[in-house]
Amino acid sequence: MIPTQPTNKELSLGFLGVGWIGRNRMEAILKNTKARAAAITEPNSENLDAAKKSAKNAILKSSPEALFAEEDLDGIVIATPSAMHAKQSMDALKSGKAVFCQKPLGRTAEEVKQVVEASRNADKLLAVDLSYRYTKAFKAVYDTIQKGEIGEIFAVDLTFHNAYGPDKEWFYDIKKSGGGCVMDLGIHLVDLALWSLDFPEIKAVRSHLFHKGNKLTSFEEHVEDFASVNLTSEKDQVINLECSWHVSAGKDAIIEATFYGTKGGASFKNVNGSFYDFKAEKYHGTQTETLVNPPDEWSGRAGIVWVENLLENNRFDEKSATEFIKTALVIDRIYGK
Repeated sequence: MIPTQPTNKELSLGFLGVGWIGRNRMEAILKNTKARAAAITEPNSENLDAAKKSAKNAILKSSPEALFAEEDLDGIVIATPSAMHAKQSMDALKSGKAVFCQKPLGRTAEEVKQVVEASRNADKLLAVDLSYRYTKAFKAVYDTIQKGEIGEIFAVDLTFHNAYGPDKEWFYDIKKSGGGCVMDLGIHLVDLALWSLDFPEIKAVRSHLFHKGNKLTSFEEHVEDFASVNLTSEKDQVINLECSWHVSAGKDAIIEATFYGTKGGASFKNVNGSFYDFKAEKYHGTQTETLVNPPDEWSGRAGIVWVENLLENNRFDEKSATEFIKTALVIDRIYGK
């Protein structure tokens, strides 16, 4: 009998931006999937040299346009500053490539809608690196909620304090970033809450945004470094969000998403101030059940899933695209847009 040949083709990918995050995602994809790094675009020579250690055969393209013009690429992984995400995603999709983009996909809901439309018109798969969805800890919380084990969810508390804050200037420029700590950190937790609650309509939003302890009244000079936000869903579920940069947290980070239901509670939280180690717990009265403990190599998992989906079906995905828009609309409302 003639042995059956494997049917899975090797994907040919282009990587636009291979700084720390872009390189991390590239290495995870190359290590764990049937994909190769065929081409790279990166203006920083140190970043490029580091990336070439993992992608020895990748060719260097001098510009995003040159990268998108490469006909044999199946998809593009985008890890550039936020202001570039929407246009680069649209250009890549229009050139017939699937896209995996760092968040935020756009600085406004309008930009996100334009990218989604480009994905629909090209009929190519679009994904965003909403990485916490893919941690074992949050997946355990999500499954607990979806199975009804803690009853109907009526309240959610979300916290993301980063005691350091970003080290690149563009994060602090509204035109380049689209926003401050809400756009950088809060968007992850808003996505987790909406996803877990099956994306209900949000009927009310109250925001308190601060810069260095003072209420922020204009984004022309500053972006928020502390936010306290209250969302109310169409089902009267209350979602409370606090996030910050540079706050005196007493540790590197506080990252938590806690869900309160009619039969109990469940929580996703970081361990000992870590940005990487997470645990999941389920609560019943005064009792705590641990669902997941670290370690978990999760940081590149969203990209791995995108490649697996790409191998299976490189088509426009209406469900995920609608979710991207719904989250972006909520972020817009937090900013009073």
